[in-house]
Amino acid sequence: MTYTILIIAVTVLISFAGFNSEDLINRLILWPRKMDNPAEYYRLLTSGFVHADWMHLVFNMYTLYVFGTTVQGLFAFLGASQQLYLMLYLTGIVIASLPSFLKNQRNPYYRSLGASGGVASIIFFTIYYYPWWRITIFPIPVGIPAVLFGVLYLAYEAYMAKRSAGNVNHDAHFWGAVFGLFFALVLDPSHGIDFINTITHPA
Repeated sequence: MTYTILIIAVTVLISFAGFNSEDLINRLILWPRKMDNPAEYYRLLTSGFVHADWMHLVFNMYTLYVFGTTVQGLFAFLGASQQLYLMLYLTGIVIASLPSFLKNQRNPYYRSLGASGGVASIIFFTIYYYPWWRITIFPIPVGIPAVLFGVLYLAYEAYMAKRSAGNVNHDAHFWGAVFGLFFALVLDPSHGIDFINTITHPA
C-alpha cells in the first residue's frame, strides 16, 4: 500500500467518524481559542483529517490521489525516501494551519478543518517539476498549464485571505502551496534552474 492510499484511507475513516460525532470533530478541529496551551497544538495536524461533508472530503482526496501518486513517482525517480513524501504532506498541513491559528487566537468562533493545506503542498511540489502539465478546473473544458494555475491560485488565495470572507480557509491554501514549493526547492535545489528554463522556453 502506498503512502497516498494510506493517507486517503485514514482520512476517510476519521472524517466518516466525524460526520457522525460532533464531539470527535470538536476534539480534532483547528480551534485557536481552545489552543491556549501546548497540549492542544496537536490540532494543527489533526484538523487535516476531518472534513465538513462528503463533497469536501471527496474533492480533497481525489485531488490528493491524482497529484500524490505523481509525487510519489517523483520521489522514487529522485531516489528520495518515500517517508519524505509523508513528511511533505503532514508538515504541509501543520504549516498551512499556523497562520490561521496565530491570527485567530482571540476569536472564539473561528474553526477550520480539512486536508486542503496538505493537498496544496502536494500540488505545488508537482508544479515545480511539471510546470507545463495541464490542470483541468471545472467548468473550464480545457486544461491550463500548471505554472499558470499556480500563479492564479496564489493570487486568488492571497486576495481572498486578505478579505477574510466566506468559510474557506484561504490562508491554509496559500501557505500550504508555498510550503510545497519550498520543500521541493530544498529537496532538489539544482532543479530550480531547470524550472526557470522550462517556464521561459516551453516546448
